[in-house]
Formats: sequence, C-alpha cells, structure tokens
Amino acid sequence: MDFVIIGGDAAGMSAAMQIVRNSEGHSITVLEHGGITSYGQCGLPYVLSGDVESTEDLIARDPETFREKYGIDVRTYHTVTEVDCDHKVVYGKDDQGVGFELSYDRLLVASGAAPVMPPWQGRELEGIYTLKTIPDIKEIIAATTKDKERVTIIGGGYIGLEMAESFVSIGKNVRLIDRGPQLAKIFDEEMGELVHEEAERNGVELHLGESVEGFKGDQHVQSVITDKGEYESDLVLVAVGVTPNTSFMKNTGVYKGMNDAIAVNAFMETSIMDIYAAGDCATQYHRIKKKDDYIPLGTHANKQGQIAGLNMIDQRRSFRGIVGTSILKFFDLTLARTGLSEREAENEKIPYKKITIASTHAAGYYSKENRMTLKIIYHEHTGQLLGAQIIGGQGADKRIDVFATALFHEMSINELEDLDLAYAPPYNSVWDPLQQAARKAD
Repeated sequence: MDFVIIGGDAAGMSAAMQIVRNSEGHSITVLEHGGITSYGQCGLPYVLSGDVESTEDLIARDPETFREKYGIDVRTYHTVTEVDCDHKVVYGKDDQGVGFELSYDRLLVASGAAPVMPPWQGRELEGIYTLKTIPDIKEIIAATTKDKERVTIIGGGYIGLEMAESFVSIGKNVRLIDRGPQLAKIFDEEMGELVHEEAERNGVELHLGESVEGFKGDQHVQSVITDKGEYESDLVLVAVGVTPNTSFMKNTGVYKGMNDAIAVNAFMETSIMDIYAAGDCATQYHRIKKKDDYIPLGTHANKQGQIAGLNMIDQRRSFRGIVGTSILKFFDLTLARTGLSEREAENEKIPYKKITIASTHAAGYYSKENRMTLKIIYHEHTGQLLGAQIIGGQGADKRIDVFATALFHEMSINELEDLDLAYAPPYNSVWDPLQQAARKAD
C-alpha cells in the first residue's frame, strides 16, 4: 500500500513511525514544505533566550535518519498545491519550481498551521517577523544586534508572552500591543491581571485595547502605528495567531470545521474516504464542550498523528479528545489552565459556579514562598468539574495535570476532595490547594 503524508513535523512523522513500527511492506512518502523534520516548535523562544543552546537541540530526527534508518521517503522542500481525491493523486512543486505528482492509496494531511499576518500597510518592511519554524527564529536571532534595542510584539498569546520574556532576558526594551483588554485571553479577567502585573514588573510596556494599523520605515521598519499612537521600533514580532495550512484542499470537497481546519472523526478520518488529517490543520474533539474545537498544540498533534498512523494500517484506535490543557512560563510565573474558562462556559450556556483561592505550593508553616492563585469552575447543578486556572510559582504544573486528569474522567467537585494526593510539608499541605478550593464549594 502507498501512503503519502503531507507534512513532516509532529503529526506527520508520528504517523509515519507508527506505520513503520506496526506493519511491513508499505511505501511511505512524506512531502515537507521546509527543510527540517520532527522538531520541537515550542522550544523556539528558548533558543533566543539561550536556555536552549542551539536549534539543533530541538530536532528529534533529521530527514536523513528517517530515510536511512526507517525507510521513509522524506522529500523536503516539496510544496503540495492540489489534491485530486477522485484519482488519488497529489500535485505540487519542489524548491526549483519543478512540478511533481504522486499517487496514494491513503493520504494523511498533517500540514500544520501558519502564522497570521494581517494586511497591515508596510508589513513587507524588513525587521517584521513571525515565529513558527527554525528558520524564523534564526532570522530573529540574527536581527537582534546591539543597535536593535526597541522590540515591539503584537499579540499577547503564548508566543507573544514567551518571546517578550526572551527579549527582556537578552536586554531588549519590549513593548507589547494587543487589541484586546488583557493578555493571555485563555484566562479569565482577574487571572489576567496577575499576568499584567508580572509583565510590568519585568519592564514590559503594555498597550492593551489598542489596534495596529500599519508600519512605517524606509526599507526597514522604524515604527508601529496604532489607532492610539506611533511607537519607534527596531524589530517587530507579529504573534496574533495561526491559520491551518489547508488551502490545497479547497477543491476536494473535504468538510472543514472551526478556523478552516479539516474536520476529523475519532479515527482521524475526514469526510473523504482514504484521506486522514491530524495536528494543527485538523479539529480536536473537546470532551467538556462535547463538540469539535480548534486548539493547535504540539501535544495534540503528536497524539493525533500516532492515532492516524495506526488507523491508516487498519489498527483501529480512537482519539479520546482534549480538555483544553495548556501551560507556559512567563518570567517568575507559571500560567496553567485546563477545561473551560468562565467566558467559555457562558458561550456554551453551561450554568456554573466558581471558587478562587490564594494558596502555596508547600505547607504554610514550611514556606510562604511559591504562592499561587487557583480558580475552579464547576457545574451549578451537577457539581461536575468544568475548568481550572492556576497562576503562581512552583507546583502549578502538578496541580493543573491533576485537574486535567479529573476532567478527563468527568469527576465532580466533591470527588476532588477524595483524591489520595501526595503530602509532605516541602511539597503540599495536608489538603492540596485543589482540595482546599473544592472544600469551599456550596
């Protein structure tokens, strides 16, 4: 059987390896738009800060390893332009502009997502960047010379916050602009205030509720223009979101869901027979919302890719869905969340109650440091857990994973109290902060 995989990163190569490890006699061809396969995109900001020594450290396996050790025909710099699902043919061009066509028995679309660059005037000026790939971070690092002191970041999501910290760590003056009223909009408003305080404490100049209109400069960017002012800038990072790379599927009739992502079922099958999709170009089933969602993260891409690969060789396994868990480091804070925020619960018309407490990672008599703010949302009538947000120091990661597990198993606020969690004074109180919050439930 001939397998063709579009995309050579997390989802695509996870699928390819499952096919190799669990079957024999198949042909596997991977078409990768860039020149690098299987690397950790989430580590890119930490190369700029120096926490990760080199971009080479982010690469799990290079194309040569896949070719020579695993027999996977990885073709880099091959861009797919069209899919003919009636005749099962993929068309595209290589980096020399030479066209190719490739037949398949089963196809996996794992083409990922691309950074959004709004149609702002002056966006073509030098010194304006997005961040998604290793070549992107290399360009940004090369541009952060000593004379480039003023950095403007547009967008207060994951990438914007992580890159703000990295730029500050190498001595840059950082301004962060977001058109919304708060940073980290995946958190509720009062939790977002903690993020604002941390940004300002570390010298990040915030401009919230401010919309970018364009850029000025003579070849190289010199300023960012918004609806409220003009700000001199030597380097600009645009981090306003991503969009699925699915344009080459536009004439196939494949069904798409949120954000133009390809809709898939639990087996990563699309609406067209023998075409699968996984990763940042596909939807994910949200276990709390009980419907498809679009939350493009590396954890989901690897899981979906693995499951797609197994199903492509008829080893049926389903994707159990997500609960919306994410975490990021922002200076001395850990920002962690899972499940639904208040805003999401309201959008889903779910009646809810909330509890917010201040606690510590360790027993109060052992240490007053590593304080955390913890918020729990639960169903008003049934008590079923709906979501949690934790912002603090040490221990936030542990608690958010406990809560994500509880969400996955549809536990109630009362059942949270019953969990047998580890306790010793350096690590916890006799009642974990999650349980402290649960005990305050009505």
